[in-house]
Parts: sequence; C-alpha cells; structure tokens
Amino acid sequence: MRTLTITEIQSRLGNKIDVKSLYGNIKNDLHKVEEQLKLFSQSENKLISEVSGYLFKNSGKRIRPALLVLCSKLLGYQGKEHIILAALVEAIHTASLIHDDIIDDSKKRRGRESVHSKWGPNITVLLGDYLYIKSINLSLQSQYNQTIRILTEISARMIEGELTEYWMSGNLDIAERDYLDIINKKTASLFSAACHLGGVLGEATEKEKNFLVDYGTNLGMSFQVIDDLLDYTGEEQSLGKPILSDLREGRITLPLIYTLKNDGKASRKFIIDVLNKQNFEEDSQKEILRLFRSNGALDYTFKKAREFSEKSKEIISQFPQSIHRDSLTILADFVLKRRK
Repeated sequence: MRTLTITEIQSRLGNKIDVKSLYGNIKNDLHKVEEQLKLFSQSENKLISEVSGYLFKNSGKRIRPALLVLCSKLLGYQGKEHIILAALVEAIHTASLIHDDIIDDSKKRRGRESVHSKWGPNITVLLGDYLYIKSINLSLQSQYNQTIRILTEISARMIEGELTEYWMSGNLDIAERDYLDIINKKTASLFSAACHLGGVLGEATEKEKNFLVDYGTNLGMSFQVIDDLLDYTGEEQSLGKPILSDLREGRITLPLIYTLKNDGKASRKFIIDVLNKQNFEEDSQKEILRLFRSNGALDYTFKKAREFSEKSKEIISQFPQSIHRDSLTILADFVLKRRK
C-alpha cells in the first residue's frame, strides 16, 4: 500500500477532518486490531462473549490504538506486537467506559443502549473487572518488561481519577486545577500510555519516550476538554446522548467552573436551582445554553483545549519529518475540531 504524503492527507481531510482518511496509512494495522478485539471478546462463557461482542462491535474512533501504532511506526518499529498491545489499550478504555456508565447511570453510549442499561449493573461491573484483569494478564506475554508496569500504573491512575470525580460530583466549588487533575488521570493518562508503549516498541531513547508521553498527555487533555465542551455545543444525534448529560449527572466540567466563578450571583443561583430541582425542561436548557454562550465560558473552554492541542503539535515536531509524524500532528487538529 502506497504511503500518502502530508499534502494528500490534508487534501482528503479538507476543513472537516475525517478520521478514516487520517488513519489511511495504518488502515491494515487497525483492521488487525479489530480482529484481535473480536478474538479478545470470545469466551467459553456465552454471557461474556455476548456482552463483549456487543461492546466491541461499535468501533468508535479507536484513537488510543491508532496512537500506539503511529508512535511505534514513528520510530521505525517493524514487528507485530503493536497489534495485541493496541487491542489491550482499547480493552482497558472500554472497561473504563462501562464502569463510567454504571456510576453515571448512563442509558446510552455511542448512540446505543449502554451495557449497564441493557444487562444491569451487576453484570456490567463484573465485565468491566474481567476486561481489566484479562488485559493485564495478556500483557504479561509481552517481550518488553515495561509493558505490564505501564498498563498497571495507568489503570490505577484512571481508577483514581474516576474515584476523585465521583467524590467531587455535585461540588460546585471545585477549582479548575482539580478538574484538570481529574481529566489528566481519567482520560489523558491512557493517551500517554498508548504513546509510551509505542515508544517502547520502537526502542525510543528516554528523551523520545518523554516526548511521546507529553504528546499523549496534551492530546488527551485536549480531547477531554472538547468532549466536555460538546455537552453544551453538540447535537444529540451526533453525540449519541442528550446534551447537558454531564450537568444532569452532576459532573463539574470547565464551562460550568468558569460560569460559577465569573458570571455573578444571579447565574450561580439559577444553576444551583436547576441542579437541585433537576429542572431540565426545554426553557431551562435554553437559558443555561444562553448563559454559557454569552458569558464566554464556551470560548474559554475551547481556548484551553486549543492550548493543549498546540502543545501536543509542538512536542511531536521534535521528531524527524515522516508520514507518521504528520498523522500525529493532524490528529491533534482532529481532536480539536471533532463534533462527536
């Protein structure tokens, strides 16, 4: 398969960045990752096979596996272990999502009924545990000693972030630094781990590994800030869930933090009343969205996401020019411009 040039990629992407075009040069690798995930979901236990198959059927963006593949190839990796490790990273991500859905009592995930809603909390929490443990167990087969340490440390950080977020749920006095710490652990840590593992496979120097970890962290931060912004600016059909879902569930994100800090007592009182009464009727939703648009909260949030995105591009530019570096650079723009 011919390698696309940066000009060809950008031409295909245009103003609307399409993730499938962005992944064009690693299409075959990601196809093998999908095959690995299908094998991963198979079990003699029919329930595990059924639920796992349902989970992995909807492929989503597969950003984390793509990061691992791209970072390994950035450093000239020629082996096959990147496929299984990319699948393990996606399995850990999936496990975190189904635990999230239990905690948040989410009815939908990626436009479909959530596992929690379809099979109930007991089966869902056990399946999440199963995916975590199976992923860690399979990572023991890696020929790279660092693999198990990276995955266990990151899994612990992700759970710590989830615990902190749940503990602070509904706390309207949460500071921006606390929010950034939570999303660093919950989301950005797995982005950085995927990049780190790609560096391990590519036998990166310590300096190169640090660059990849920092790139992944900043990309993950940008991704999550945009994700939280889309709760206010997106559309239900694209998001696969109702707008203002985070607010309903008591999740304190950056647009809300900015509004509570900068928009005066009247706005604060209105928001508190809406949350206390769980009054998310159409008029209340319109007023909330009007407030956030007019007070600069949405602009501030996007600016913060853009800062992380630009930082990630600055870091990855430290590597020699290649098609894979170009893809990692454009991926930062995709994360910033995505609408779902």
